[in-house]
Amino acid sequence: MTTSDDQDDAAPGWDAITAAFKPLYPDQEPRHVGPVIPWQFNGNDPLDGISAWKRLEPVPHWHFVSYGLSELYDKASDDPALSGYGFELTFRLACDPDEADPPAWAFSLFQNLARYVFQSGNVFEDGHWMNLNGPIALESDTLIGSLAFVLDPEVPPIETLNGRVAFIQLVGLTVDEEAAGKRWDARKMLDTLLPLMPLWITDIARASLLDRADIRASLDAGSARDGSSTAMLFNEALGWTHQSRWLRADLTTVTIGANHVENILTLLRLRLPFGNELRLIGPEKYILIEPGETNGLEPEKEQLRVHLTNATVEALAATLRPRAGIYMVPGLDTMRWDIRQTQIKDVEGKVVETIG
Repeated sequence: MTTSDDQDDAAPGWDAITAAFKPLYPDQEPRHVGPVIPWQFNGNDPLDGISAWKRLEPVPHWHFVSYGLSELYDKASDDPALSGYGFELTFRLACDPDEADPPAWAFSLFQNLARYVFQSGNVFEDGHWMNLNGPIALESDTLIGSLAFVLDPEVPPIETLNGRVAFIQLVGLTVDEEAAGKRWDARKMLDTLLPLMPLWITDIARASLLDRADIRASLDAGSARDGSSTAMLFNEALGWTHQSRWLRADLTTVTIGANHVENILTLLRLRLPFGNELRLIGPEKYILIEPGETNGLEPEKEQLRVHLTNATVEALAATLRPRAGIYMVPGLDTMRWDIRQTQIKDVEGKVVETIG
């Protein structure tokens, strides 16, 4: 990557992003980094640039913004209301007050997230989560290994010549904080943490905030009261098959990666008894699990619709384990669960953990 100050004169999207940050930093030129080879010329980095301003209040930190998830130059997408993907990323990273330059890993993080968006077509929105499968800063001993996404508290969405752009801020969380948030509600958890994380500034040196008894109690109470707002889980190993059997009831086999078993069981107990469904998404097939007065299965092309009683949800929780094997659940004789071993890989594709 290389620093650059010269941008195309005809860049209304770029200019609009810069103007959105000008009121916050009227007298400061940001540190700016751009790719050596642009994405459109087969470069590896999708973003046209990333800027970072230094700030001392409420605590010293860098404030980053991306350029390139929205349309910076000509309008090319079909949706006149949105510019490109409709958002740019921001990030607030705690720093030493005397630090001269932001760390290089933060710029790499932005490019990695943008690469995911460009390649998958999936976008980040307020209330989303992402587990990083390792530390946010590679080769560090930080406990921050997950991200939450929230609208930047100081930079509201803008209307540009190419459409609307929202500013979605990354918030670094420990893995146990992410798990606690999934058991309740992303935004409610972030609001609970806000007094200890002003402006949701990420401090990679901090301990888990769940070490505080008052925070843990607040999150547990919210989950018990409201259930979980997490309505969907993706599992790369998820699938199902339906088998007709002679003189016997049909048998449906559900395949799940071992790394998702505990999450699924937790969310079923925090969704179905509250009258809410849970959708499990695989690469090709889907499972919609709904509360029911009786158990039932309805195969529908790529989707399997499952109705479970509260008693069967508890039986599932007592039976399934994050270990490879075939499991049968009492009261659900027409369905078996094939739990597959899972390999967790870091952003470089290296296996860092095997589950199951």
